[in-house]
Amino acid sequence: MTTSISPPDTVPEEKATGHRMPFWVNQRLGLLVLVIGLSVLFGVLRPAFLDQRLVLFPLLRDVATLTVVALAQMVALSVGHMNLAVGRMAAFGAMFAGLGYDRLGLPMPVGLLLCLAAGAAIGAVTGWLIARTGVSSFVVTLAMDFALLGLVSLLYSALTEDAAFTTRPSRIDELRSYSLADICAGPICGSPAIPQIAQFTVLAMLGLGFLYGCTRIGRELLLTGANPAAAELSGIPTGRRVLLAHTLSGLLAALAGFMAAAGTGTFRASIGNDFMLPSFLGAVLGGTLLTGGVVSVLGTLLGTALVGVIRKGLDLLGVGLESLNIHLGCVLLLALSADRIRTVVSCRKVVRST
Repeated sequence: MTTSISPPDTVPEEKATGHRMPFWVNQRLGLLVLVIGLSVLFGVLRPAFLDQRLVLFPLLRDVATLTVVALAQMVALSVGHMNLAVGRMAAFGAMFAGLGYDRLGLPMPVGLLLCLAAGAAIGAVTGWLIARTGVSSFVVTLAMDFALLGLVSLLYSALTEDAAFTTRPSRIDELRSYSLADICAGPICGSPAIPQIAQFTVLAMLGLGFLYGCTRIGRELLLTGANPAAAELSGIPTGRRVLLAHTLSGLLAALAGFMAAAGTGTFRASIGNDFMLPSFLGAVLGGTLLTGGVVSVLGTLLGTALVGVIRKGLDLLGVGLESLNIHLGCVLLLALSADRIRTVVSCRKVVRST
């Protein structure tokens, strides 16, 4: 789902001319074609790429986690902000879940709720600071990133001996190793390539799709990102919307941290260290504008899947880590260029329609 705010008196060019946009212009369709095409290509070059249990299952588990990370960034971008602390917020939230499991013996659902509450709280503090001080989100979230880096490390050092909580509640191992093939309705079972942990990603996507596509608050978030001054004049409480966006971003980051911890089996201080680049890649490739006002929940999934397929395929082809990072950096550069081109084209369409 792509959701955007446009001036009410503009008419899309394709409607004015009576023609629909060509299918290749549709970004989500293009991403889907790329994901399928690259999967087939890597499968031909390395048949092991299509192994459901050994390759596709861990690939989709990583995609599920990184999609939630990208959704956390997408929510911040929807109001024209960014969250540079998304990885540290993931570690902060996961730390509370691990603490609850290790020291309090909490069941898995209660620990997950504690994790989400911690992530939402630190996100709310970040949003409050931005709204109250007027300081750029870049500066505030960068400062929060450094603050949480030190805080999380200190707390792990004080509370654990090896900088990790290793106690795992019942059912968390199922999230790490079980697939839909373990869920059967009579003789019909799911795919062994799709992990059960992906259910969290689906729920997050459905919730955000409903928020931005069907609610007034979602539209106010987008309008705040598209034109904060106009939103303020329209009576929208932009400060509260900024607070809400960062609260949701922190909550989703914490959910991603929990999923990452469930995937590895330990709650450790290093969770989220590599979340920054994927958070922007998935969101921007999916069609979310860096300037705010436009988000794409489904596009974020496809963008993250594209990055995951490229990473796994190049890894199977023997591309080193350094070369892989160069390739991903080039992909991000192209995505940022496409974002700028989309903005210019949209402005020209508005000018021509008026």
